[in-house]
Amino acid sequence: MIEYLIGVDGGGTGTRVRLARAGGQEIAQAQGGPSGLAHGIDKAWRAIGDAVAAAFASAGVEHPPLSLLAIGLGLAGVHNKEWAAQFVAANPGYAALRLETDGFTTLMGAHQGQPGAIVAIGTGSVGQVLLPDGEQHEVGGWGFPAGDEASGGWMGLRAINHIEQVLDGRKPHSPFAQQVIDACGGNRDAIQVWLGKATQTAYASLAPIVVSHAASDATARQILADAGSEVAVIARALDPAAELPLALCGGLGQALRAYLPPELLARTVAPHGDAASGALRMIEQHIEKGVQ
Repeated sequence: MIEYLIGVDGGGTGTRVRLARAGGQEIAQAQGGPSGLAHGIDKAWRAIGDAVAAAFASAGVEHPPLSLLAIGLGLAGVHNKEWAAQFVAANPGYAALRLETDGFTTLMGAHQGQPGAIVAIGTGSVGQVLLPDGEQHEVGGWGFPAGDEASGGWMGLRAINHIEQVLDGRKPHSPFAQQVIDACGGNRDAIQVWLGKATQTAYASLAPIVVSHAASDATARQILADAGSEVAVIARALDPAAELPLALCGGLGQALRAYLPPELLARTVAPHGDAASGALRMIEQHIEKGVQ
């Protein structure tokens, strides 16, 4: 018998968990380290396990056996079918499991399962739409560095390219450039070492610097303006008729609102819930259908 339901939102920067009793009453939330599948299957499961344990601790409930738990997961990296299959095969013992992309669970949470579109902008980016006839469609989500336009990783890559040109003397120096330089080691040699180790998460860690300097620095502002244009292109591809509500989600969604075309901004709505709540809704529906 399943006693608890777990909804997981896992990306390249962190993991967010919502815990509910089998009847649907949410009792706790918790966070953990990255669980995007690009970090490795074992690391993903370990981060999820730690976050789930933290949720039970927060609720003041002794962690029950996994055989009494059902888990719904929206994870970055699920587009890679090999990674997804390996992740499911490594299920440590949950009684029921449903795995989808983090874009899908974000869509489920944002519009409470009703028709609508989302563009999720965090470490990575993706667009999803649920049409009135029940059809789903995805735009973007190709992964870093080839895709994930407007994402934190994409912004960080642009910022790094800028400081390379600054250090070469090809672009003028600025407080924005100096803060990025300092974040990556402080000098050319250290930055070369940083680049050799940098993951998408590392690049995305530079995005808050871009956002914080946008009001005073033309280069930072242009990065965000270009990101807003990319979001608009994704939104148009999702809903060419511009008839459905659009929610901007993810850690950078709010920051990019000011850089959207006015007509797109006018039809944006606040998301009803986050990706973890969408994952919780997803596993609840999964259990109701009697699917293991």
